[in-house]
Amino acid sequence: MRVIHSNIPLQQTQAKDTYRDKIDLLRSRVNLLAGKDKLLLTMYLDKGNSFRQMAQLAGVNETIISRRIYKLIKRLTVGPYITCLRNADKFTQTQMAIAKDYFLIGLSMKRIARKRHLTYYCVRQNLLQIQQIIAAIATERPRSRDD
Repeated sequence: MRVIHSNIPLQQTQAKDTYRDKIDLLRSRVNLLAGKDKLLLTMYLDKGNSFRQMAQLAGVNETIISRRIYKLIKRLTVGPYITCLRNADKFTQTQMAIAKDYFLIGLSMKRIARKRHLTYYCVRQNLLQIQQIIAAIATERPRSRDD
């Protein structure tokens, strides 16, 4: 058993706490994902699988898995969809659904239109409105390092 020393620098312990907080945040947001993306992040965060193990299971290169996980982590921590979640009162239900499909899942506008039974034009107009609201939110308050 390791003994915790009192001579560990405060900066190092703060860095570890920040890292743990980010992992906890990711674990809480994994449920926003579906299908393969949710499975990949669960395997990575909860089960501790390596990129190599996941790549062997999927039958693809490690690089593909690592890039996919990096993109998912980025989308779940600082992506535009997280801004939408934090300001959900400014969006309609349809806009939130479109934002999730576009920003989080990565669907094209054409596929979103098919999935949501909307026209392509409607999806495009909603995305433009969403992006305008996000831009207005970004100019309202300066972004902190934690966002």
